[in-house]
Amino acid sequence: MATTAISTTVERRWTRSRVLATRYAWGIVGYNILVILWGALVRATGSGAGCGNHWPLCNGQVVPLAPRVDTVIEFTHRCMTGGAAFAVIGLLLWVFRSTLKGQAARGMAVVSGLLLLNEAFLGALLVKLGYVTGNQSLGRVVMLSVHLSNTLLLLGALTLTARLLGTGQRWREMRQGALRFLWAVAGLGATLLVAVSGSLAALGDTLYPSVSLRAAVAADFSKTAPMLLRVRWVHPASAVVAGAFVLWLVATAWRQGEHALVRVIASLLAMQFVLGAADVLLLAPVWLQLIHLFGADLYWVALVAGAAMLVFPERSTTGFSKQQV
Repeated sequence: MATTAISTTVERRWTRSRVLATRYAWGIVGYNILVILWGALVRATGSGAGCGNHWPLCNGQVVPLAPRVDTVIEFTHRCMTGGAAFAVIGLLLWVFRSTLKGQAARGMAVVSGLLLLNEAFLGALLVKLGYVTGNQSLGRVVMLSVHLSNTLLLLGALTLTARLLGTGQRWREMRQGALRFLWAVAGLGATLLVAVSGSLAALGDTLYPSVSLRAAVAADFSKTAPMLLRVRWVHPASAVVAGAFVLWLVATAWRQGEHALVRVIASLLAMQFVLGAADVLLLAPVWLQLIHLFGADLYWVALVAGAAMLVFPERSTTGFSKQQV
C-alpha cells in the first residue's frame, strides 16, 4: 500500500515536470521564430555589417558605444541569438531530468543543441567572410542557403522536442513502414526547398529592386539578369511539389481524426499563397516580407508537428511506468 502511494506521488511529480518542460519547449519555439524574423530584418535593412567584421564582439566592443542604427539592429540580433543559446541549453537539461531513457524527446533535444551550435558557427562565418549587406557573390548565395536550411532544421527539431515531450513517446513507438517515413521526410525536404528559394528570392528583391511588376517578370527570364533574379522561378515551382505532400498529409491527418491540425495547416497554406501573391504585386516591401516569413515559420512548425503525428501515431499518457520507479 505504501509502495503504491509512493509510486503514485513520484509519477505525478514526474508528469508535472514534463508538462512544464513541454510548455517551456513551445515557448522556445516561439522565441526562435522571433529571432528568425529579426534576422530577416537585418538582411532587409542591410544591417548585416552593423558590427563590422567582428564576431562575437561588435566593432571590437562587448557593448557598442554610440552605435548607428544598423549597429543597433545587428547587435540586437546577436543578443537574441545568445538568449536562444542559453534557452536551448536549459531545455536540454530539463528534458533529461523529466524524461526516461528511450524517450524520443531526448534525442530531438540533443539534435536541437547541435543545430544551435552550427547556427552560431554559420552566423559567424557570414560576418567574417563579408557575406552581408550588398555582397552579391555566389558564395553568399550558397552560405545563405545553408544558413537558412540549418535555421529551419533547428526550428523543426525544437518543434519535435516540444511535441514528443507532450506525448511522452518512445523511439520504439515509431510507426513501422518505410514508405510513410520516406513520404514525411521527402515532403518536409520539399517544403524546406520552398523556404530556401523564397529567401533567395527575397534577397534578390532587396539587392535588385524592380520599378514595376513587368520589369520584375522580364528580369526573371533575361539572360543578362543577375543569377539571383534568374532563379526566382524555383520558389513557385518547388511550392507546387511540396503541395503534393501537404495534400497527402492533410488527407491522412483528417482520416486519423486530427481535424484541428488539418484546419491549421490549410489556413496557414492559404495565407502563404495570398501573401506570396501580394509580395509579387507590391514588389516585396520589407514589412510584407516579414509577415510572409512569419506565416512561413508557423506553417513549417505545423507541418513538422503533422509529420510527427504520422510517424508517431501511438501516444502514451505519461511516458512513465510504475515498474520503472
